[in-house]
Amino acid sequence: MASHESGPQGLSRRPSRSAATTIFSTEVFDNEVVPSSLSIISPILRAAKEIEHERPRVAYLCRFYAFEKAHRLDPNSTGRGVRQFKTGLLQRLERDNASSLASRVKKTDAHEFESFYYQYYENYVQALDQGEQADRAQLGKAYQTAGVLFEVLCAVNKSEKVEEVAPEIIAAARDVQEKKEKYAPYNILPLDSAGGSQAIMQLEEVKAAVAALGNIRGLSWPAGFEQQRQRAGNLDLLDWLRAMFGFQRDNVRNQREHLIMFLANVHIRLHPKPEPLNKLDERAVDAVMNKLFKNYKNWCKFLGRKHSLRLPQSQPEVQQRKLLYMGLYLLIWGEAANVRFMPECLCYIFHNMAYELHGLLAGNVSIVTGENIKPSYGGDDEAFLRKVITPLYRVIEKEAKKSKNGKAPYSAWCNYDDLNEYFWSADCFSLGWPMRDDGDFFKSTRDLIQGRKASHRKGGSTGKSNFVETRTFWHIFRSFDRLWTFYILALQAMIIIAWSGVTPMEIFQKEILYKISSIFITAAFLRFVQGVLDLVLNFPGYHRWRFSNVSRNILKILVSLAWTVILPLCYVQSTTVVPAEIRNLLSFLPQVKGIPPLYIMAVGIYLLSNILAAVLFIFPMLRRWIESSDWHIVRFLLWWSQPRIYVGRGMHESQFALIKYTFFWALLLCSKFAFSYFVQIKPLVKPTKDIMNITRIKYEWHEFFPNAKNNYGAVVALWAPVILVYFMDTQIWYSIYSTLYGGIIGAFDRLGEIRTLGMLRSRFQSLPGAFNTYLVPSNKSQKRGFSFSKRFAEVPASRRSEAAKFAQEMDLLLVPYTSDPSLKIIQWPPFLLASKIPIALDMAAQFRSKDSDLWKRICADEYLKCAVIECYESFKLVLNVLVNGETEKRMVGVIIKEVESNISKNTLLQNFRMGTLPTLCEKFVELVGILKDADPEKQGRVVLLLQDMLEVVTRDMMVNEIREVGELGHSSKDTVRQLFAGTDPKPAILFPPVVTAQWEEQIRRLYLLLTVKETASDVPTNLEARRRITFFANSLFMDMPRPPRVHKMLSFSVMTPYYSEETVYSRADLESENEDGVSIIFYLRKIFPDEWDNFKERLNCQDSELFESEENILQLRHWVSLRGQTLLRTVRGMMYYWRALKLQAFLDMADQEEILQGYKAITIPSEEDKKARSLSSQSEAMADMKFTYVATCQNYGNQKRSGDRRATDILNLMVNNPALRVAYIDEVEEREGGKVQKVYYSVLVKAVDNLDQEIYRIKLPGSAKIGEGKPENQNHAIIFTRGEALQTIDMNQDNYLEEAFKMRNLLEEFNEDHGVRPPTILGVREHIFTGSVSSLAWFMSNQETSFVTIGQRVLARPLKVRFHYGHPDVFDRIFHITRGGISKASRGINLSEDIFAGFNSTLRRGNVTHHEYIQVGKGRDVGLNQISLFEAKVACGNGEQTLSRDIYRLGHRFDFFRMLSSYFTTVGFYVSAMMVVLVVYLFLYGKLYLSLSGLEQSIFKIARARGNDPLKNAMASQSVVQLGLLMALPMAMEIGLERGFRSALGDIIIMQLQLAAVFFTFSLGTKAHYFGRTILHGGAKYRATGRGFVVRHEKFAENYRMYSRSHFVKGLEIMVLLIAYQIYGSTFANSIAYLLLTVSMWFLVVSWLFAPFLFNPSGFEWQKIVDDWDDWTKWISNCGGMGVPANKSWESWWDEEQEHLQSTGFLGRFWEIVLSLRFFLYQYGIVYHLHVAQANKSIMVYGLSWLVIVAVMIILKIVSMGRKKFSADFQLMFRLLKLFLFIGFIVTLGMLFAFLSLTVGDIFASLLAFMPTGWALLQISQACRPVVKGLGMWGSVKALARGFEYIMGLVIFTPVAMLAWFPFVSEFQTRLLFNQAFSRGLQIQRILAGGKKNK
Repeated sequence: MASHESGPQGLSRRPSRSAATTIFSTEVFDNEVVPSSLSIISPILRAAKEIEHERPRVAYLCRFYAFEKAHRLDPNSTGRGVRQFKTGLLQRLERDNASSLASRVKKTDAHEFESFYYQYYENYVQALDQGEQADRAQLGKAYQTAGVLFEVLCAVNKSEKVEEVAPEIIAAARDVQEKKEKYAPYNILPLDSAGGSQAIMQLEEVKAAVAALGNIRGLSWPAGFEQQRQRAGNLDLLDWLRAMFGFQRDNVRNQREHLIMFLANVHIRLHPKPEPLNKLDERAVDAVMNKLFKNYKNWCKFLGRKHSLRLPQSQPEVQQRKLLYMGLYLLIWGEAANVRFMPECLCYIFHNMAYELHGLLAGNVSIVTGENIKPSYGGDDEAFLRKVITPLYRVIEKEAKKSKNGKAPYSAWCNYDDLNEYFWSADCFSLGWPMRDDGDFFKSTRDLIQGRKASHRKGGSTGKSNFVETRTFWHIFRSFDRLWTFYILALQAMIIIAWSGVTPMEIFQKEILYKISSIFITAAFLRFVQGVLDLVLNFPGYHRWRFSNVSRNILKILVSLAWTVILPLCYVQSTTVVPAEIRNLLSFLPQVKGIPPLYIMAVGIYLLSNILAAVLFIFPMLRRWIESSDWHIVRFLLWWSQPRIYVGRGMHESQFALIKYTFFWALLLCSKFAFSYFVQIKPLVKPTKDIMNITRIKYEWHEFFPNAKNNYGAVVALWAPVILVYFMDTQIWYSIYSTLYGGIIGAFDRLGEIRTLGMLRSRFQSLPGAFNTYLVPSNKSQKRGFSFSKRFAEVPASRRSEAAKFAQEMDLLLVPYTSDPSLKIIQWPPFLLASKIPIALDMAAQFRSKDSDLWKRICADEYLKCAVIECYESFKLVLNVLVNGETEKRMVGVIIKEVESNISKNTLLQNFRMGTLPTLCEKFVELVGILKDADPEKQGRVVLLLQDMLEVVTRDMMVNEIREVGELGHSSKDTVRQLFAGTDPKPAILFPPVVTAQWEEQIRRLYLLLTVKETASDVPTNLEARRRITFFANSLFMDMPRPPRVHKMLSFSVMTPYYSEETVYSRADLESENEDGVSIIFYLRKIFPDEWDNFKERLNCQDSELFESEENILQLRHWVSLRGQTLLRTVRGMMYYWRALKLQAFLDMADQEEILQGYKAITIPSEEDKKARSLSSQSEAMADMKFTYVATCQNYGNQKRSGDRRATDILNLMVNNPALRVAYIDEVEEREGGKVQKVYYSVLVKAVDNLDQEIYRIKLPGSAKIGEGKPENQNHAIIFTRGEALQTIDMNQDNYLEEAFKMRNLLEEFNEDHGVRPPTILGVREHIFTGSVSSLAWFMSNQETSFVTIGQRVLARPLKVRFHYGHPDVFDRIFHITRGGISKASRGINLSEDIFAGFNSTLRRGNVTHHEYIQVGKGRDVGLNQISLFEAKVACGNGEQTLSRDIYRLGHRFDFFRMLSSYFTTVGFYVSAMMVVLVVYLFLYGKLYLSLSGLEQSIFKIARARGNDPLKNAMASQSVVQLGLLMALPMAMEIGLERGFRSALGDIIIMQLQLAAVFFTFSLGTKAHYFGRTILHGGAKYRATGRGFVVRHEKFAENYRMYSRSHFVKGLEIMVLLIAYQIYGSTFANSIAYLLLTVSMWFLVVSWLFAPFLFNPSGFEWQKIVDDWDDWTKWISNCGGMGVPANKSWESWWDEEQEHLQSTGFLGRFWEIVLSLRFFLYQYGIVYHLHVAQANKSIMVYGLSWLVIVAVMIILKIVSMGRKKFSADFQLMFRLLKLFLFIGFIVTLGMLFAFLSLTVGDIFASLLAFMPTGWALLQISQACRPVVKGLGMWGSVKALARGFEYIMGLVIFTPVAMLAWFPFVSEFQTRLLFNQAFSRGLQIQRILAGGKKNK
């Protein structure tokens, strides 16, 4: 977006392409709020609006006609919103009738209309139509309006029975009709006959592509097709395809422009240059064709079919045929809608249609009819959509409906991948062409096709293919079986070694090796498990199984089962038992004593396949060739190792890449296993042996197996957490190694070399060289000096528009736009030269030595030397311009000559006194100041100053008077005229001088050099400006490709999906205050104080004046919106690409003289410059050719119709950014056969004359949203993008002008060498710009920054497993649109749609790289609830990924080390997070089991008796849980690299003080909960996080709802475990030992229970706490019911929380019940420890304890029923009942105390025992909900649940309330959360708010 300086413009004027902001009232869309079924009348209402101010009566008649037309279209007002629209329009007509009649000029309406129509045509339309000079947009609109007016004129004449219309009006109407066609709306290329004069159509490459498409020689056209255009010769190849195959008109128009631009861009880049340039080169056609059809040819090869791209023999027709094939593919793709997600389905369609195309052109004759072949689906418009795409779409839609909105299991329906994979087998050809309705593919829609009702029989299904996404944790093992097998075998080997007690050096002893060799038995068993899993988990897809796949699966199971039997048998056999024959056969084997040779041979055979795999691993090129080969022998060999599928073949990297990542993992695994062996496994072996040898155990409970040997329970309790840590800690090792490796790579990449302004100043001299190397095309060397200044000058200018600096700072940073050739030195920016002149003056004034010494001292500082020379030269220039009189000129010339003569002779200090030089300088400064202001009234003062200066030089400075000066002075005395003051016709001085931009700039610069006394070391003061300037400067020293000239660069598009987020904040948004009295505007003023001051300075107003004018309010809205996460910010950022390209194109095309005039000349072009041939229009044309920006605002049509403010804001954005296009899905109600039905269109619009103009409207087969919303939104709009690359940008992103300059370099990466395959996705780093909002935002920003920099750096190099994680990545567009698009959209499974683009790209032999010399801004969530929602979404997405086919295929098709990389950087990270939490559970439950059973005490007694320390240590050592803190390592490394390690250390310390550890521990809980729940039960959904400024206080009830299940329940459970362990454990002698052991777990508990309140603004303010409690109690006691939302009632929320259990399968419920059984352990263990049990160990004690639970249940049920039965009519009875129950309870307690030695401690212990049991019963009841409901117990379950929620709420709330009692806690918390300025401001604001209330 251009700078905001130009201010708002009126609606009447069309903005230039660099216009700024236009103010619209919200009424812009009043005439647009037309129901979709009446959209045809919109142009009439627009015309009425346009002419209303000129002729109200004509506007009235237009509206009246519109009303009549609306009534004719829908007489009964059945369409949505039609009745309201007609009523509103009728009311307006009644209101306007009288007033418009009064203003009528003519006698009748007909005459009035005729006269206006002719006047409009003559005075407006024809005045605009000036041939090539015409404003294309205005003229097109004028013709459209004239056409509408004529339609209304005919209607008015008809109603007034006017039979004759004037002939001149008829002639005008004919002309309008012709021209209306001619000036059709266009997107980028005006391809109609009137567009030829436009600058973009003058480009030779465009002419070449247009001419090639226009070659229709030899094509026969159907009769009656577009006869008028046929006669005019306006038809091309795509029109012929439309005529033959029935494509939509707008689809053809869209793809025509697409193909022309693509061909033109490839054509112009060819080397050597094509001759002639305006003829399309065959190489360009071949390049496009190869890229477009690469996937199609691979598909044909895979299926063993010959492709349909058949070329004719005669050479002239070859290019035409190729273009027809390309056009056909693009037209199919452009109309395919949701079928675009199925690339091989498109291949199938194209294969058949291309075959038909060949038949058509070859004149083939049908065997059946004997006539020439015609297309199967040809004919009228929309035939292709109706007959090909719609049936396929119906299948997708029907299958998607079966998913029941994501609640049905994946095995019950087919997603996009399943349907696409139908076309991976040659069976798909059985569908035929035309496609058979009874084909397998159409099973699910066969009922619809055959007209049967679906209820008659269950519809079939196409069926799952190749893979079924079954919901189970086994997928983690199944997808990465090699990893788990490797870890399990390594664990087994290490335990064997440790158990044997040998040192690592002794493991090669034969006995030890023999024992270790048992791992092969385990390996065989695990392979068997894998085979069974493959069969079982894929079973739901059995009816699509191929025999070869099934037989392979069963054979694998049988073979692995055989090995599982054979290997153990051979292992245990000794050689003596084996028959003699076999023994003789085995005689060649070495007879190793004690090791059976049979076993050695068996292992050898078993390992053969692994040896082959190892060989193929070492030679990846061989493996690549084998996997890509279609030889039958190779296919047969591969059949055993992996199923033959279309993707995932030949993905292996080069030898060098392999060595790099193998080395990385070899080092990592060595460290991991050494640590595991020496720290985890070996220390546990001796204690384990001791525990197993203990025999005399005194159990504290009823032990079912009292005589069991070896105490396996204790061993499991001891080892389980250790084994889990063993499987998890690779993640920590990965974190350490990736940090080290990423740091080293970053240092070699030269990241952070310039990170401060001081570093920038010291390197500034080498900056222009680096700039010219990397930002100026190599063949522009002669202009290099200029381009640096142009571009560096633009960067501060862009920051200026973003209000980041004061005016003087801006001037100090500016490099001159226009270099003065007379200056022989480099003009450095003034901030480098600041204070140099005052220093030089002092030096010269006090210097007493020789000239040469003085000059040497000056030259010692390069900047000082430049400043002195520049000021001296500028001094001469000023005098030269000012002094005009002959005498004065001669006198000045003599003095200057004298000075320069002395300088050359080194005698300046001898002949001039330097002491008075400062006086001369003062006079000169004053003179320059006057010149800067250019005030004509100060001429007298200028004269005096010049005289003073002359006097100082001649009298004070010169030692010897110059004779010539004296003579000239005397001559002036003789004429009585004073020097410089003459009044002759030729004045002595020229003041004010002629002001040019160049002069103004020079004077301003000179003034700065002379006056700035301090060094500008802190300029700019704004931290964001510093960061951007230093990063930009640093990036110029990094390794990036050289840029081509703009016309030779790759073209690209940017696409931003938008739904209904904030576009621009309204005034109400800015001013509305939250409960603390904090408004957005107040908040931002505190967060960005310097930017706020700059903003006010720019507007030149104070706080109080801001809301006084509309312009200021608009500027303020923009200022705020540009600091939020709004669409305005994103669009402004992305449009910098257009600005950068325009500037770069200018520098490429301009000659030296034009460059000297400055780029400013074309940024604000004059009317002459706008002509087609001007530099300005050529630069714009080039920018348009190379860059397209499409915002996919899918809801824009509905927003427009409903009068939503966002629609106005989007229109505003289009008006201010003419290169912006908006694509949306239009839902239109259309009548068909008397029935209204919804029809969907993909529509593209642009702004013309402050309104949106429709460019393309392409009909869709149905609703675009079938799967996940965002990818579907991207998919509908991708057809409107252009170019070879596509950057996907999210709605919360930003960009910077200086980064946009580097886009050419980035795109060149597609042509660079990046290994075996060219890149298909270029990864780009992000800068997180929301870090300054709060401490939470800062943590999140640091975490995210480390991921998008160091994290992805390591993923790309060396690991080669970077995928697509976010949005700045740049896609190879053609690669991806021919392979399924830039994301996947299946419901549920593709929740994290972005990463699947990376998976898909990698599986289809793509290559993803990462580049850090360019960055894009990114906003992140800033409040805890927002962050948790985001993390929940990502964790759910990873849960779904775990089940996906993509992860399975990557896990199996990658080599071993890349598989490790992909695991630990995708789902493995979440599996590890879940394991960290499980370790805590296993450790504590193990301890609880040991302490309650009495095992722990027995073990310790023996340990003490033996003095066995290791045993005690082992029992108390498993607290190595908080290793998760090491995850902060990458963050520290990246901050250190980019900002210095001292800064990193400071930041880490401050983060810890601001409780970052609490935040990261809390987010660990979020990840673990949602990941685990998604895999087990599903229920993953897109969670909108909201992107506002979070400064509001979240209520306790809101936090409780959000975190109850994910954190609070788990936190309380761990707390109960810790308390029980403290009471019953006997490991520690004192509480300090207990604390040391459990401190990390207590930290976890505190984090999970209280983080939401610690990070909640005003979370400890007493009044808020009171309000929160009231709100919570009201919420928890409210009844639910239909329509009651979850935030209003606990019951509704509770039901909502169980949604996942309702849609889960049998296994989900089963595991939920199994997991709940753990809660029964408390009761079983604790009841035996009660005094009332009297040390009885009988099972009866446990049985009797259930009586207590049953009694409590009965009492509760009695009270509940009593309340229902008696509370209303028998109140006394109910009270008596409660009294009896109370008395009974007291009597029972008393008896227990008296007779059974019950104690008070027992009562508390009972609570600890029975509460978990109650919770277990509750969980089991929820899992068995249908059964419980059937038993009529659901009400009791609900009552029990509410009781538990009350208790939990109270436990959590009490500590928070207690802390809130102390006022300082609240203040401390605010300081913790927000920076100091905001904290202070918040306190003041509260006081003020209190003051207001008291008044």
